[in-house]
Amino acid sequence: MYAVIKTGGKQYKVAAGEKIKVEQIAADVGQEIVIDQILAVGNGAELKVGTPLVAGASITATVVAHGKHDKVRIFKLRRRKHYKKSQGHRQTYTELQISAVNG
Repeated sequence: MYAVIKTGGKQYKVAAGEKIKVEQIAADVGQEIVIDQILAVGNGAELKVGTPLVAGASITATVVAHGKHDKVRIFKLRRRKHYKKSQGHRQTYTELQISAVNG
C-alpha cells in the first residue's frame, strides 16, 4: 500500500517502512507524527484519488533526524560590468520513517 502526501509545499510518494527527507517539521527526534494531507492512496491496481484530499486517510511517521542538505552554490556574473556575486544556501530537512499508511 502506498500514498501520495503533501508536506512543505511538495508531494512525496511513500509506503510503509520507507525513510524520506521532507522540509523541516517542528517536532522532536523520536516523536510520532500524523500527516493527514493525503492526495492519493493506492493498493495494487486499486487507486483512490482525492478531490483534493482523500477523506479519512492518514500516515503515521516517526521523526528520525533533523539536518541540512549539501550546500547549493549561487554565482552571478555580469560580463564586462565588474559584477560578481557568490552566495551559498543549505536547506534544512527532517528525516521521517513511515510506520503505516491508513486509508
